[in-house]
Amino acid sequence: MAPWSEYHHRSSTMLGCLALTRVLLLLIAGDGGGGLQGWDSGAHATFYGDIHGNDTMMGACGYGNLFEQGYGLKTTALSTVLFRNGATCGACYAIMCIHSPWCLPDRPVIRVTATNFCPPNYTRATEVWCNPPQKHFDLSMPMFLKIAHYRAGIVPVAFRRVRCDPKRGGIRFEMKGNEWWLMVLVYNVGGDGQVVDVKIKGTRTGWVGMSRNWGQNWQTWVVLRGQALSFRVTTSDGKVIQSDNVAPPDWMPGRTYEGRNFPDSYFYSKFGILPSK
Repeated sequence: MAPWSEYHHRSSTMLGCLALTRVLLLLIAGDGGGGLQGWDSGAHATFYGDIHGNDTMMGACGYGNLFEQGYGLKTTALSTVLFRNGATCGACYAIMCIHSPWCLPDRPVIRVTATNFCPPNYTRATEVWCNPPQKHFDLSMPMFLKIAHYRAGIVPVAFRRVRCDPKRGGIRFEMKGNEWWLMVLVYNVGGDGQVVDVKIKGTRTGWVGMSRNWGQNWQTWVVLRGQALSFRVTTSDGKVIQSDNVAPPDWMPGRTYEGRNFPDSYFYSKFGILPSK
């Protein structure tokens, strides 16, 4: 019979082999150790603007002061294939730096909202990151520095769509246009974040479908002056939220009205916590 010490050594060796085998299997299953299942790893990221994010304000989604509108600096511009002519405005993404020595340790993950467009450049043959069919994120500088070193300039990233960070308060409806034509900027949208359909209803009308003018600006030619207005907003995950009588009968262009928001944002606004899943 072998001494206990020999059995102990054999047992330790076997456990070590099993542990190594498990690690190797995880490396294979996790895309070379990246743990990228469920992620799209065919994209890159750069940054624009300075550390204060001044150049990231406004933009092709129709938003204005991103601090006042609830987005802050946790934003990104999207390349042509991701932007989809503005249909993706408001969508939220989780992004992490991969396969680069410039990635920060432990590969942190950021969450950003699409608020702008990274335009293509067809006059160049190289470094055309925002040209079709490239998937590219042009981040605010503060967000880029959360995943990579400044000197990198550009890094490969993995990304996936996620629910947006909880919003403070309800969905905002910023009125524009005139008495014959109404355009509404829809922002501070919780949940999925990406608005794909907006309907409006006056006190003397049924529900009227609005068309996308540009970004998250929605329009109608139905005359609604002198009527209280309700809104029905649908996001890309198919969820719908209705806000009744948001704007009073004396609503005016230039004013912003607040409606309801999706559940995550409601709980956060009221109680400072997220609802249990």
